[in-house]
Amino acid sequence: MNHEFECIIVGSGGAGLYSALETSAGAKTAVLSKLHPVRSHTGAAQGGISAALGNCEPDEPEWHAFDTVKGGDYLVDQKAAMILAQDAVKAVYDLENRGLPFSRTPDGKIDQRRFGGHTREFGKGPVHRACYAADRTGHMILQTLYQQCIKNKVSFFDEFHVIDVILEGNTCKGVVAIELATGVIHTFSSKAVLFATGGFGRIFKVTSNAFANTGDGPAVLARKGIPLQDMEFFQFHPTGIKGLGILITEAVRGEGGILRNREGQAFMETYAPTLLDLAPRDMVSRAIMTEIQGGRGMRGDKKIDDYVNLDATHLGKEVLLSKLPDITDFCKTYLGVDPADNPIPVLPTAHYAMGGIPTDLDGRVLADEKGTPVEGLYAAGECACVSVHGANRLGTNSLLDLVVFGRRAGIHISNYVKTNGAHVLPATAADYARAWVDRLTDGKSGPHGPELSEQMQSVMMEKVGVYRNATQMSEAVKTMEALVKSYEDVRVQDRGKPFNTDLLETIELKNMLDLALVTAVSALARQESRGAHSREDFPDRDDDNWLKHTLAFLDKDRVRLDFKRVDTSIWDPKPRTY
Repeated sequence: MNHEFECIIVGSGGAGLYSALETSAGAKTAVLSKLHPVRSHTGAAQGGISAALGNCEPDEPEWHAFDTVKGGDYLVDQKAAMILAQDAVKAVYDLENRGLPFSRTPDGKIDQRRFGGHTREFGKGPVHRACYAADRTGHMILQTLYQQCIKNKVSFFDEFHVIDVILEGNTCKGVVAIELATGVIHTFSSKAVLFATGGFGRIFKVTSNAFANTGDGPAVLARKGIPLQDMEFFQFHPTGIKGLGILITEAVRGEGGILRNREGQAFMETYAPTLLDLAPRDMVSRAIMTEIQGGRGMRGDKKIDDYVNLDATHLGKEVLLSKLPDITDFCKTYLGVDPADNPIPVLPTAHYAMGGIPTDLDGRVLADEKGTPVEGLYAAGECACVSVHGANRLGTNSLLDLVVFGRRAGIHISNYVKTNGAHVLPATAADYARAWVDRLTDGKSGPHGPELSEQMQSVMMEKVGVYRNATQMSEAVKTMEALVKSYEDVRVQDRGKPFNTDLLETIELKNMLDLALVTAVSALARQESRGAHSREDFPDRDDDNWLKHTLAFLDKDRVRLDFKRVDTSIWDPKPRTY
């Protein structure tokens, strides 16, 4: 079955919906999502969206851009960071005008709170920059954008899983998707396609990511020869609920929460004497792991279960219920703990991909280190890498990335489709997808997907986690190569067509295995420590040899690496202290 649109958006989170909002004003637009849109992972973002509004104290976009570059350990492309910070103010007010119910100051302005790594006057002290709607900011953004897209008559294809992209030469002509309800394969022809499929935290065992975050967009494009950029940089958020990985937002520390070790010491004084608990996430995660490895963690059932406490008891019930209501409920539901009475047990959890599909400032996908754009192909959000996060993303810059670059991509697509004609799909457009599904459901005996998935997640968590070294990462690469090969023999147990979640999860497994392999290979190659990539055998940052972006090209079970320069046109790289 074939469908024709001028613009196809793959993914219904913040980036996809904002792009659809822009394109739908003048082009026939469809959003394809394997979920209902309001279940997209943007809704799980809690703490806020950063913008230098200056509602609570003086602030400037240039300070915000500098913090973004410094927080990303100078692997950030600096012109992109400046655009992010400058467009942030307009983006937040645009969301407000579209109906987003931000929390308010007593005089009615959008309220702002502190967040990790955000400073005034180029690092002199923390600043109130995160605009928020209690601790449901992402959820409110998602609801607001979805309602606006409905108003604009965007066509939604919910529970359609995109499993291939149609490329002819250097031109994108559409996508291929499987409909969950029927098992039927559909083709979608389009003048332009934007991927906004989110992250891939499910490659790790303990993660804050939803089960749907399996890296579908980057994996689909990687198998078509598109490189993936800076995949070695995966952020571990310092405060996941111990043993579960469910996120405890940085907003708890923004409101005054304190990390404490088993002696009750506020240990961030040792690691970041200026910003303390609001240092960048990579630094806080390493500090927690260092405390635990030094025997100063709270004792769990086993040594591996040690943790630290996030103490918010001094904030009081009124603050917790008014500013952090969801977090209060999470703690009560999953831990049986009221954060007003007892500290929260936390450990770092796999959280955010800084790397992904390389794009330019307008969201166009780039095919090589020279920056050659693929005609009609775009990406935005966590699946993309315009490189505003570099080696470590600052908190609240994720939601900002979605709306700023989702909007920019949507505007560029709107202009692109006006000057390009419709595409005729080749008769073979769906052949790859059909062959893949037919193989998985042919009834032959073979390993079942969960066996490979569990091994992948455990190895990636243990060997490509917060701290890394060559020995462990080499073992991880060998394991991932073996698992990618083993996938060729995988078969599903459910051979039916309607609502075959076994089939969909097995397709997702392929995406995760490919991305886990690319991540491990990229991490092993980078012989330095920078941001979230922290190597025990190369503990220092090495700008002379490694101030460059990694480009990883996937060829079945092998990965070829190339590199491209980092834009350092505004600020010279300096040591990162807080």
